[in-house]
Amino acid sequence: MAEYLQYDWRLEKIVPEPPPRSEPQDKTLSVQALRTMIQQSTDLELKNNVSHDDKTLLKFLFARKFNIPDSYLLVQNYYYYRKKNHVIFENFTSTAPDIKNALESSLPGVLPSKDRKGRCVLILNATNWDCDYSLISIYRAILLSLDHLVNEVHNQARGFVVIVDWTEFSFRQSTNLKPSILKLMIEGLQDCFPAKFKGIHFIGQPWYVEAALTFIKPFLKEKIKERIFVHGNNLSTLHDYVHKDILPAELGGEQPSYNPEIWIKTLRGE
Repeated sequence: MAEYLQYDWRLEKIVPEPPPRSEPQDKTLSVQALRTMIQQSTDLELKNNVSHDDKTLLKFLFARKFNIPDSYLLVQNYYYYRKKNHVIFENFTSTAPDIKNALESSLPGVLPSKDRKGRCVLILNATNWDCDYSLISIYRAILLSLDHLVNEVHNQARGFVVIVDWTEFSFRQSTNLKPSILKLMIEGLQDCFPAKFKGIHFIGQPWYVEAALTFIKPFLKEKIKERIFVHGNNLSTLHDYVHKDILPAELGGEQPSYNPEIWIKTLRGE
């Protein structure tokens, strides 16, 4: 494992999560406080274009543990990120050819069962990426999936775990991990999307992927850095975090191999 130590990712160490901050019993007061902050904002563009309904505002409140100023900042970031990067969200459906290709390659996939802490688990099988479509297409598929998933209050409250399988990911494929796009993805998911990422796990990562990913570290908040774990080829340490009873066979789990069509049908409402 020494080859990975120089990159200072977290390695095979179980660290208990701090107890979750208690949520307010009456969430309507928090929703109204956030709505009032938006309505009283001097940012007329934001005030006139952001949805103020309870369901929308709750997503941002859960993502920032019901801290009203932080939730308001997230609303701002979300709106202006999507405005600035509007091309990402054009033809933003599961039938868009590039998104469809990514989803069919499990980029991402969504496991049907939650982990033992009730968190939704996303998987990305990087080896399946044939590079005929860009990293932006994978990002679009991730955002579309998350847009759907955060409509569930359970997912808002418990958050998400992401597993990226780099096994057999080639050096040629790694040249398509464009730094500018990786930075765009980090900005969008970390600072501009109403979701809590509770763990990000890398398995089977070759040295050149590890090296490429060092680019993103300066853009990661300390809390996110602490939630990134690299396991190499040691699946048993992954199973310490995400038990194999919900994982597909290719991740050393007890479930059948992942079938991307199930998630695709869910996104289509079938």
